[in-house]
Amino acid sequence: MKDTETIEIRLLQSDDYEELKESMIAAYANWADDYWEEKQILKLIRIFPEGQIAIVVDNKVVGCALSLIVKYEHFGDKHTYKKITGNVTFNTHNPTGNILYGIEIFIEPDYRGMRLGRRLYDARKELCEKLNLQAIVFGGRIPNYHKYADALSPKEYIEKVKNRELDDPTLAFQLANDFHVKKILKNYFEGDKESLDYAVLLQWDNVFYEQQPSKLLTGKSVIRLGLIQWQMRHYSSLEEMFEQAEFFVDAVAGYKSDFALFPEFFNAPLMAKYNHLSESEAIRKLAEYTTDIRDMFLQLAMQYNVNIITGSMPFLDENNDLYNVGYLCRRNGTSESYCKIHVTPDESRSWGLHGGKQVVAFDTDCGPIGILICYDVEFPELSRLLAEQEMNILFVPFLTDTQNAYSRVRYCARARAIENECYVAIAGCVGNLPKVENMDMQYAQSVVFTPCDFAFPANGIKAEATPNTEMILVADVDIDLLRELHTYGSVRNLKDRRTDVYQIKRL
Repeated sequence: MKDTETIEIRLLQSDDYEELKESMIAAYANWADDYWEEKQILKLIRIFPEGQIAIVVDNKVVGCALSLIVKYEHFGDKHTYKKITGNVTFNTHNPTGNILYGIEIFIEPDYRGMRLGRRLYDARKELCEKLNLQAIVFGGRIPNYHKYADALSPKEYIEKVKNRELDDPTLAFQLANDFHVKKILKNYFEGDKESLDYAVLLQWDNVFYEQQPSKLLTGKSVIRLGLIQWQMRHYSSLEEMFEQAEFFVDAVAGYKSDFALFPEFFNAPLMAKYNHLSESEAIRKLAEYTTDIRDMFLQLAMQYNVNIITGSMPFLDENNDLYNVGYLCRRNGTSESYCKIHVTPDESRSWGLHGGKQVVAFDTDCGPIGILICYDVEFPELSRLLAEQEMNILFVPFLTDTQNAYSRVRYCARARAIENECYVAIAGCVGNLPKVENMDMQYAQSVVFTPCDFAFPANGIKAEATPNTEMILVADVDIDLLRELHTYGSVRNLKDRRTDVYQIKRL
């Protein structure tokens, strides 16, 4: 036991990783190269920071306790470590769940005997009570079992440890911390030679648990989407166009929508006054409105209590390069921009449009979302990168002139919903603009697509608008159904990827 000056329990931080890795390698000396990767730790900190607890001795991280919240009924008592962690993707974490599930706890060997493990267990118990969760559950190893396996069954071994007839410091410690044995699990940890692939399912019950939902768990399950199928018409001014935009925001907010989705280049009618210019000059004049439109939408988002996805608009950067950008205007008053990655040949030729480089999911009060503009949805790599960032809903603002162009967007969006096990909402413009070059006519049918499995519509279509008609489309999507699909789907496109054969990564 080391002489120490300070011991601190605190939340794990991203810059703790190197010390954490060093401690884990020492703790699992018999498991070569078995330590958490930095990206896994960072993801846990991002999705559930309160559940990742570090113990720090003399300013050095010497152990940790890592946890998820799960809806336990989705897994039951007979599960494996891979299943409960979503094959260590942590997609099983559910802020509206009922069980705090322990996925890791260890102390560096040089610091054992200082009762640090008890502090970690106590911190977990306090968290369980604070979040009003029913219990703490985890699968515990029985590393000494291999010594007695020839003479004792796992059940007999556990009974002897309970009665202090045999020494298993891991199990004995857990029992001493008020955990009780629920079940013996076979093949819980693959390759655990010391435990012979057995584990003990242990549970600590929160006696202060109250049936009503915890006020601290604010994650929503059912999300309401409001899609705006925008009619192209002439406007004499920005104010007149924005009056129409506010009408639609008011309408979808009246149905208590969580999101309002506008189409790509919905503001194109403002180019009519510049029709005497070349196409590239006219769209650069249109870009002069973009910042004002963003600011107006941000005010509407707060005023009407709805997250607004502004479709897209032309934007000139400081180098006078032209991009196709949009904004996520959150109802809390914050905003972030997104940019079209892939430029169509016509956009490049007629306007000199440049493609962006950002592929990120955005955090919202309804969970992480992705946004791809029109042509981008026809490239499956982008949505897969967003799915790996926990995207639940993919929004696709689009603008298509002909039915065959629309079909490319529609059927690619439908495929993205299936392969990424997410919802996809697409919204486009309809009508004609005879006085705007390169914007003569539009064809659209806005749709909300779902995965195709028993919990969803058989054809993968949640709701769709009337083609080529100005209207709003309001639809509810249930995020809990996605979480269930990730684990219990007839097929599991995300889990079953052969990452040993191929991978997609952002450069």
